[in-house]
Amino acid sequence: THPTKAIYKALLSDFVRVSSHSTSSEENLYNEQDILKTMERIESLDYHQEMTVNGIRFWAYNAGHVLGAAMFMIEIAGVRVLYTGDFSRQEDRHLKEAEIPPYKPDVLIVESTYGVQVHEPRKIRESRFTQKVAQAVRRGGRVLLPVFALGRAQELLLILDEFWEAHPDLQEVPIYYASMLAKRCMTVYQTYINMMNDNVKKRYDVSNPFAFKYVSNLRGMDQFDDSQPCVIMASPGMLQSGLSRELFERWCTDKRNACIIPGYCVDGTLAKHILTEPTSISRASDGKDLPLRCSVDYITFSAHSDFLQTSQFIDQAKPTNIVLVHGESNEMGRLRLALEDRYNKGSEGHKIKIFTPKNTQAVQLEFHGERIGKAIGVLPKRKPENGMQISSVIIRQDFNHTLVKQEDLSTYTNIKISKISQTLVVPIRRSFKTLTGEVIRTFGGVETGISKDSNRPYLTVGRGVSVEPVEDGLSVAIKWLAGYKADMIADSIASLCISLNDLVDKDPVTFELDADYYQRSLEVSRKMLASRFGTVLGVEGDKNKSRLVLDLVEVIVDHHSGEVECDDEIIRERVRMALRRIQAAVFPIPDY
Repeated sequence: THPTKAIYKALLSDFVRVSSHSTSSEENLYNEQDILKTMERIESLDYHQEMTVNGIRFWAYNAGHVLGAAMFMIEIAGVRVLYTGDFSRQEDRHLKEAEIPPYKPDVLIVESTYGVQVHEPRKIRESRFTQKVAQAVRRGGRVLLPVFALGRAQELLLILDEFWEAHPDLQEVPIYYASMLAKRCMTVYQTYINMMNDNVKKRYDVSNPFAFKYVSNLRGMDQFDDSQPCVIMASPGMLQSGLSRELFERWCTDKRNACIIPGYCVDGTLAKHILTEPTSISRASDGKDLPLRCSVDYITFSAHSDFLQTSQFIDQAKPTNIVLVHGESNEMGRLRLALEDRYNKGSEGHKIKIFTPKNTQAVQLEFHGERIGKAIGVLPKRKPENGMQISSVIIRQDFNHTLVKQEDLSTYTNIKISKISQTLVVPIRRSFKTLTGEVIRTFGGVETGISKDSNRPYLTVGRGVSVEPVEDGLSVAIKWLAGYKADMIADSIASLCISLNDLVDKDPVTFELDADYYQRSLEVSRKMLASRFGTVLGVEGDKNKSRLVLDLVEVIVDHHSGEVECDDEIIRERVRMALRRIQAAVFPIPDY
């Protein structure tokens, strides 16, 4: 989406900036130039705007997670897959709730971040949050809010700015967001007011809700006065490193201070650890223990769907298959059991298949639907009836089927019609007159004549296959346009020629010519073998055999039977395949 493209540029550029301080340029995954190249390849789309790529249709819905977050409905060959990504069905101060698609998906790929947990109502958590912040600053303490630069940071700033406006006694206490990335992205939020909820749009008619009155950007720690109560929003959100970790280690020893975790925490991070109420933490720089005296609270403003939101979403979407992703394995397992109990326990209603694949694990699903073809100009003008037969070409393109007449292919498609003219030369030992008589007895509708070009006799069968003697008088040429009928006729005539060759011919002249033809063919075959494998010699006592040496191994070739004798199986197969190709060229229809 358009906001995501703008945020993407800022987010990745910030990664390059931070990485350049900690690693060498050679170790960085990418640089600023790489980011600029990717920007040219990104195509932005609006919610509900349909796009098609190679027959795959897809469009986006608002996901309610962060500004620009989208769920995608993908349709492939009539099967719809809805991928939610991170989504939230609860409207907050600036974002709309995730949409319910009007089309039923066959597969729903949905997040399982919170498993079976249920978020507390928005008004209650906002009240708890503002009271905790107010209590800390009123007792002279500092409040640390570890957040990510996008999404929840803007939501919390709206809440605090409104709360400060309603409580004059707090207005002298500064609120900071210490993130250059958050500052740059604030421009994006101010640009795309039209994609937010009605609450923000109404406020924008009066003034820009993101032009905060009591919140300012902290450009650097050198400008920070740490001698008075304040509220600081810093990243990263799980206190692994960076400014949020530095401030926590500085403030955690004072019981007046407070740290409020407003989002999801992963196991193994400091944010997750301090929620277990330890008495001390280890300093990141030297591992020294620091006493944990400040108050720590977990008030989730996470824009991830909880169990109630997910189950209600499924109720309305009515998918046939569910694939759970984006969740810790235990939470994902609990959610699956809860969904199985909700949808598959009873005997009534439609059953839902639920999958919890591990990373890189494939999920295979089968769908059986009707294939519908669009017929263009192939049906008769009368109403089609069951069992009616039609003749057409079926074109499959982008999962669509179209029936057209062969002659209309170039009109309705990019397919061009080509005709293949084939010629097969077959040796024959009998006269062309004898062959003509056999063809007439075998086929009907045979036409004969004398060719004006060559002045030689010819015959045609079925108006598509012609047969004419070759100039040498030892073979005939069968010519036809490729097609299943013509192919069968040509094959039959070729077989007829071979059958005639098997008959004993009493004419001594014919035998004289045949023997001479065979000798010339044998010489050609030997020469072609020599060009490939080296010197080829005849075998004494058998004119049909030849001898050659390949890789110091003797090989005997029988040109009449096509057999190859050799102790090495690999060499024997090489020579045999070469001989078959040579004989196929010399004798178009060999005897073996």
